[in-house]
Order: sequence, then C-alpha cells, then structure tokens
Amino acid sequence: MTNNLDTLATALYARIDDELKASPWLAPSRPRVGITPTLSDAELLTLAVMSALLGYTSERRWLRRVRADFCHLFPYLPGQSGYNKRLRAAACLLTQMIRILAADTMLWSDDVWVVDSTPVGCGCSRETAKRSELAGWAAYGYCASHSRYFWGLRLHLVCTLGGPPVLFALTGAKADERETLRDLLDAAPDVAASHPGQTIIWDRNYYGRQFERDLVERRLVLLRPARSGEAERPGAHLFKPLRQVIESINQTFKGQLDLERHGGRSPAGVVVRVLTRILALTAAIWHNDKTGRPAKRSLIAYDH
Repeated sequence: MTNNLDTLATALYARIDDELKASPWLAPSRPRVGITPTLSDAELLTLAVMSALLGYTSERRWLRRVRADFCHLFPYLPGQSGYNKRLRAAACLLTQMIRILAADTMLWSDDVWVVDSTPVGCGCSRETAKRSELAGWAAYGYCASHSRYFWGLRLHLVCTLGGPPVLFALTGAKADERETLRDLLDAAPDVAASHPGQTIIWDRNYYGRQFERDLVERRLVLLRPARSGEAERPGAHLFKPLRQVIESINQTFKGQLDLERHGGRSPAGVVVRVLTRILALTAAIWHNDKTGRPAKRSLIAYDH
C-alpha cells in the first residue's frame, strides 16, 4: 500500500468509525433529542490529525485549506467556532484513541519503556504570564537539556522504544516528575500489570529510595544513570544509546508536529492541541506498522 496523507486519513477514519460503532460510549455526550452532526466524530479526529501532520497551528487557515484541497474527503465542514468547540468536547475520545491505536501495533509489547518530560511553552512575555487563562496552571520552569527557562507546562511521556505513547500527562512546569510518574501508573494500573518485568529507562531526575522501591513493587525494572556520589548502576552501558530515543521522540513532537507552537490560550485549548499532536504521531506509527514500513516513526510521507 502506498503511504501518503490520503491513505492515512482513510485508514484512520475507518478505524475510529469502527471503534465508535463497537463502543458508542466513547463518543462525546450529546442530548438525545437534537440535530445529528453532519461531520462525524471520526471525521473530526481525522481532520485534527491531518492538521497536525501538515503543520497548521491556526484552525481558520486549516479549514480554508481543507475546503480547497481535501473536499473529496470531507464534503461538509463546520465553521471555525463549531470545529473548535467540537474538538474540545472530544478530548476524552482523543485520549482513548491514542491508547487504542498504540495498543494495536506490534510495538506495544516492547519490553523497554523510556520516560521523560519536555517543556510546552505557553507564552514569552511577562504580560502573557499575568493575563493568560493558563496562569495558575502554567508556571516558570527550567529545561536543563536546553539550558533555558520557560513559562508554560510540561508534557510527561512514557513511550516504547518504537515511539507509541504508553502513558502521558500534561502538568505545570514545576510538577515533580517522580510524583507524576507515580500518578500515571496509579491511573492506569492495567498497563503496568499487563507488562510485568518491564524495564524503564529515565534520567537522573527520577531518583530516591522510596520512589524506586515503589516501582520495584509494581514489578518494574529500573535503569537510570548514577547521580553524583553514587556508585555505577547496573546497565549503565545500555543507558546512553537507549536514552536518546526519548529525546528523538520529543524532537519529533517539537520539530515536526509544532508542539510548542500549539496556539492554545485556555486550559481546554492547550489540552486538545497537545492531545491532537500525540494522536497524530500515534496514528502515523500505527499506519506505518500496519503497512510494514521499517521506519515506524517516520512522518515524511504525511507532512506535505
């Protein structure tokens, strides 16, 4: 099968539509009496994924592009306001489809996970920090890997080596990475339970005897570099090459999916834009896996 944006959109639409028919409770809640939306939920999510893959951060510009070039796929389109409202209401469906598509790949059974967090900037000026609706959730933080301060949020990711996200969360910039990982595992106990003996690779910020003891009790194998003053830890020779995987995944989000140019100005807006980008990467990996592509995380066939 040829890999291009049209084939991905068609396959993704069919997959989401089949899932919604089998599990209708996944769809956003609507009044029982009313007008049925002309644009289906499957079409809505497919549109959102395509906009992320093509690098659109403006919904208005994206809908103009769809009317000009993709009307053969989407004969009906709502206005920008209606599209925005429906996409925000579909945040839970976005989250569910990320898990469903990731679990539908051969990469889901990988016995190694990589963990990290990456900044999601939400503003560059003092006035933005004071006036934004995100104030109170977004905060000033420091990114050690890029030696810079930022105002915004952090995206915490647990991924397989192939790239599909296993768990993820969006928190304030100063949220403790260890507590966030604990919360992620607590919120999805079935994930850790279905992967006993899983090896997790992380950086020096994930440390502490009690923290590591908690994860060992979950039957997880820990691998991180030694901190200053510590003896060399087991598996240190494996850490550096595998550690670059999560950095590469973060760079895919930022360099190709414009994670830091999300354009969200409210908590709901930021959440749905970040979820859209996670779903876009997951959908591309899922499609590459189903079509037998060796480079599972490649977006080259879909970004033009």
